[in-house]
Parts: sequence; structure tokens; C-alpha cells
Amino acid sequence: MLNNSSKLLFIFMLMISSLICISSDSWLGAWIGLEMNLLSFIPLMNNNMNSLSNEASLKYFLTQALASIILLFIICINFLNWNFLSMMFFNKFYLLILNSSLLLKIGAAPFHFWFPSIMDSMNWMNNLLLMTWQKINPFICISYCMSNKFLMSISLLSIIIGSLGGLNSSSVMKIMAYSSINHIGWMLMALISNEMNFWFYFIFYCFISISLIMCFNSMKLFHINQIMNNAYSSIMKFSIFISLLSMGGLPPFLGFLPKWILIENFINNNLFLITILSIMFTLMTLYFYMRMAFSSIILNNFNMYWKINLKYIKNMFFFNFLSMMFFPMIFFLFMT
Repeated sequence: MLNNSSKLLFIFMLMISSLICISSDSWLGAWIGLEMNLLSFIPLMNNNMNSLSNEASLKYFLTQALASIILLFIICINFLNWNFLSMMFFNKFYLLILNSSLLLKIGAAPFHFWFPSIMDSMNWMNNLLLMTWQKINPFICISYCMSNKFLMSISLLSIIIGSLGGLNSSSVMKIMAYSSINHIGWMLMALISNEMNFWFYFIFYCFISISLIMCFNSMKLFHINQIMNNAYSSIMKFSIFISLLSMGGLPPFLGFLPKWILIENFINNNLFLITILSIMFTLMTLYFYMRMAFSSIILNNFNMYWKINLKYIKNMFFFNFLSMMFFPMIFFLFMT
């Protein structure tokens, strides 16, 4: 991706669009940032060697255009106050529609119908952008117009659907799509509790996703049965195994730290039912995470020694190390 100068330009425009959304003081400016983000990402999706990616770009454009039309429609209804980002100018009905259009852009349940199919049709690097950077602009806009009760129900629904949807999938890309929907639910809960908690969770999620997607991309891994191939080195399988456990939030891995902070926050606010349901359904994601790696690491691994590829370690050591960090967790335990 980075070898093409035109794609570098579009990646730069993605960053500019996020800065526009962050710095905008009007809904019209935020909408412009969202449209710049959309028009910059679609050229990155196109691939002349893969017809499925072109189909995915069309699906993505139609879905995002629908969400943008709804968003612009609500802004025009409240045209007298479109120079302000405050939610006080929207009544409850308009606020729900406004939140729904932004949730459709990030693929939160029940607006997730487009997300798994599009991720299954793209390459891993585009999927990484869709899982991480493409969530920034809609989440920034959601933070301007939050309807807490509505977003709390959407977050629970996203956690449930993200956990159940991955159980019947054999495609690694679809599993990562449903995993992303599950994490969207946690991000919405973090956004409701505190904006700083959201950024903390999002940054950790991005680091773990980068380490995992880099492994999948280097192995050209698309289906679960491919990971059972003994042609892959044991150290690479072990890196995927640890990154998956961290993505699932299993202690003492790095992915548990933001979840732990959110759980503690909700318990302090007496939201026990939401906390229990979120934990129960998130534990189900560990099942299909371990299904991807457990058999290949233990049951179907006949290598008597590990082959260490120095080039692999040089390229991916940093992000894999971040997803396997035990020490911050241990330090946090002792400090609290």
C-alpha cells in the first residue's frame, strides 16, 4: 500500500479529515470531515486484481452515503442551529436519528449488516484501516450528541451480536469483523463513562489490532484451517495466539487493562447488570479466538523445535511486544 504515491496521498487525506472533525465547531464542518474520510478511503479499497474489493468499495460507498444523507437531513431540519455542536438544539427523536446515522458509519449493531461482508472482501491492510482509523471520525461526532440510554442499549447489543456472530464463521476476516463489532460496544460504553476512557481503550485496541493484522498479512491467512498448516513457524503461531488472547481481554495480557478500568467504572456507578452481561458475552469471544489458535499450537503442531525468522522478528517485534506486555498489568496490580 505504502509503495504507491497516490495511496499515500489518500492516507494523508484520511488524517486531515480526522483533524477537521476534531477541530470543527459546527455540524457542517464535521459532516465535511466525514465526507473527506469516505472519499479518501474508497480509492484505497479499489484493487484491479480483485473484483471483490471493487464490489466492497461500492457497498461501502452506498452504506456511508446513506448514513451521510440521514445526517445531513437532520442538520438541515435544525438549520437555524447548525453552527453549534451542542445536542441541546436537537429534540430526542432527532437525536436518536443523528446517533443512528453515526452508528451506521462505524458498523455498530444492529447497523452492522455491511461490516462483515465488506471486511471479507478486502485485503488485511485495508481491513486494519477499517477496524481502527475509520472509527475515529464517527466516534468524535457521537461524543458531541450522545444519548446515553440509547447508546448503552446499542453497546450491549453490539457486544452480544459481536460475540455470537463469530461462533459460526470459518473466515478469519469475518471473525475479526465480529470481534470489531464487540469492541465497538466496549468503546461506546467507554465513551459514555468518560471520553478519556474511550481514547485509552481505542489506543490499546489499535496496538493489538496492528500486531494481529501484521501476523495475518505476513502469513496470508484467510481461513481457520490455514493456521493448522505446519509450514508456518511456531514463533509466528505463538505470536498470533498471544495477540488473540490479548484481543479477547484475558488477564494478565495488555487487552485486559482498558476493560478492567471500564468494569471498575461501571461497578462504582452501580451498573451491575450491564457489567455482568458485557463480561459474559465477551468471554464467548475467547472461544472463537482460542479455536483459531489452540489446535494449531498444541494439537496439530508436530514441530520439535521453533524456527525463528529474524526478518519476521525485526518487522513485527514492536507491536507483538506491546500485545504481550505482562509488566504493565503487574505494575498496575501492585499500584492499586
